[in-house]
Amino acid sequence: MEEAKGLVKHIVLAKFQDDVTTEKIEELINAFANLVNLIPPMKSFHWGKDVSVENLHQGFTHVFESTFESTEAIAEYLDHPAHVEFGNLLLSNLDKILVIDYKPTS
Repeated sequence: MEEAKGLVKHIVLAKFQDDVTTEKIEELINAFANLVNLIPPMKSFHWGKDVSVENLHQGFTHVFESTFESTEAIAEYLDHPAHVEFGNLLLSNLDKILVIDYKPTS
């Protein structure tokens, strides 16, 4: 991963398995959102569902966005035990996932 000082966004696109209930998805989203309280390098968390009329989502239904101060902060987050535990739980309920980190520019 290229070093990036300054604000970095961590984007996760997810498609849940067909048999995952709405209640389970809500539980996972709440657990994801709670990571901001458990992992200091994680500065913010936002999420939403696909609402595009273009139909280019390739099956991805949910977007999760976290903000970090640097790529080093993302590396710390990725290694944190709370993230590792949550990540394993999330992955076991997903059909597809795509993760991108980027540094916003004006």
